[in-house]
Amino acid sequence: MLNGRLYRAAYGPFLFVLAIAAFSLAPRPHPFVSTLAPDAFEGGRALSELRSLGSRFPDRRPGSPGDDALAADVARTLEGLGGAGAHSPEGWVGGFAVRTEHFEAQTIDGERSLSTVTAQRPGSTSATPIVILAHRDAAARGSLAELSGTAALLELARVFAARETKRTIILVSTSGGSGGDAGAARLAGRHGPLDAAIVLGDLAGARTRRPLVVPFSDGLGSAPLQLQRTVADAITHEVGSDPGAPSPLGQLLHLVFPLAVGEQAVLNADGVPAVLVQVSGEPGPRPRERVGAERLQGYGRAVLSAVDALDTAPDISRSMQTSVLLAHQTIPAWAVRLLVITLLFPPLVAAADGLARLRRRRMPVGRWSMWSASCALPFFGAALFAILLGRLGVIEAAPPVPVLPSALPVDGQAITATVAILLAFTLAWLLWGVLVRRLGWGTRPDPEVAGLSMVLVLLAISLLVWLSNPFTALLLIPAVHLWLLLASPEVRPGRVGSLALVAAALTPLVLLIAFYAHQFGLGLGGIAWTAVLLLAGGHVGFAGALLWSLALGCVAAAALLAVRAPAAPPGSESGDGAAVTIRGPMSYAGPGSLGGTESALRR
Repeated sequence: MLNGRLYRAAYGPFLFVLAIAAFSLAPRPHPFVSTLAPDAFEGGRALSELRSLGSRFPDRRPGSPGDDALAADVARTLEGLGGAGAHSPEGWVGGFAVRTEHFEAQTIDGERSLSTVTAQRPGSTSATPIVILAHRDAAARGSLAELSGTAALLELARVFAARETKRTIILVSTSGGSGGDAGAARLAGRHGPLDAAIVLGDLAGARTRRPLVVPFSDGLGSAPLQLQRTVADAITHEVGSDPGAPSPLGQLLHLVFPLAVGEQAVLNADGVPAVLVQVSGEPGPRPRERVGAERLQGYGRAVLSAVDALDTAPDISRSMQTSVLLAHQTIPAWAVRLLVITLLFPPLVAAADGLARLRRRRMPVGRWSMWSASCALPFFGAALFAILLGRLGVIEAAPPVPVLPSALPVDGQAITATVAILLAFTLAWLLWGVLVRRLGWGTRPDPEVAGLSMVLVLLAISLLVWLSNPFTALLLIPAVHLWLLLASPEVRPGRVGSLALVAAALTPLVLLIAFYAHQFGLGLGGIAWTAVLLLAGGHVGFAGALLWSLALGCVAAAALLAVRAPAAPPGSESGDGAAVTIRGPMSYAGPGSLGGTESALRR
């Protein structure tokens, strides 16, 4: 049914675009460097304050009395450094304008009243400000390593209170960082243009996990590479260790499906260039992680050095990083977009040719295309049920951004919600069978038409996804190529081979899930619960849920088609298991099959 020569010829544009992409590689930008020694940051004093805060405020669930009391203590400490632009007999001594804001937001404990403490110290120029941010709250009692960011923030406040800078410095103590990042999200929406934000996480923990500079976003892209390199270079010089960098695979998968934890994620998603500095990497520290003064001093001074470098440098680009770093070279997003569309071109051409052939034979392609699309209904029904549970507040702890399993573990509520959604999916699948039988389509696909119809639906989904995010379309590339074999009855493998094709096409999706499961420490239950939270909290919206459901519906259609395939490839065996060696009424009986024709004998 499908023209193999046409399919192979359609790879020509890909080879041409591949050459263009090779010439599009660009060197990574140089970091900004500070000439000031960051010796003013005292790690011993910061560690003493960390231990004092930890002993006085051990319970800091978001919006709890302990969290509010710590916010008031932070505000008093910042106010004690003097008012903004204060003067003494000796001259200008700096200081901060401090204010505390209260608001309602979603957290790991549901809707809570949170407090954000903001301290602003004006610079000597009108250049866009720099933000230094740390959250106070923690899901577990104690959590000294997680609180080290707040201790470092207060020590940096003492440094900048007595130091003149060109840019305005804004120090922010937020709540909600244990899950939901509500404080950081509110900051991004209420401030004007910001040059860059440095989020202080665990700066004193004993465990190291790279990368130490986390640039990922909840939206497409990550922090600008120049900001990443500036902070990483400061860590290299002040700490004397390699902070690491996101691997090419990690960068690519974060672009394929943006999913990140940490307050830098919501800031980047709102267009504020931000990185998270954290010794324990993106997953964060354990609740009882040991802390040390040497580490706190080293990473505190690195942050101070990075801020000094940004203070005197040109503005950081506000464009999010959508290129992929490969061996000190970056491949731009437009080159990836061209590569992906040229990879979709061969199956598009082959499927269009197959569609024309089926239409000439008056085959019901439209009906089987609708059948393929209808396989998405059970998935979409389950997704809508999860969204409804979140909107109605049945799943109380469903922040709008991803949450680490340590903050929202798989408990009774998680198991109940997940099982309920699985039951809804099962019921929807049973109702789907009733629906297609009522429509006269049947649940058993026609192997001659349904395969190509399913590929056509998948190609339409791929083009829609490519328009919004070409990196996500990479998940569908293997499927649209491999499943062309399911659309060709003459070359389709047997049942086992067909099922193997379905499984092979899911390899990119399995790799994506395995990557995030390893990154966040998720088991099978954690993966299911995270998927529920992404839907219930709104991280995956209505349109995203619809596209994912259509794609998974094509997987279900391909699986049904594979099960419907014969046990052996067509023509490989006769009915009694012997290989076909002669022609008969059920095989080819055209000219020449029964001997020479008259025209052939004359030649």
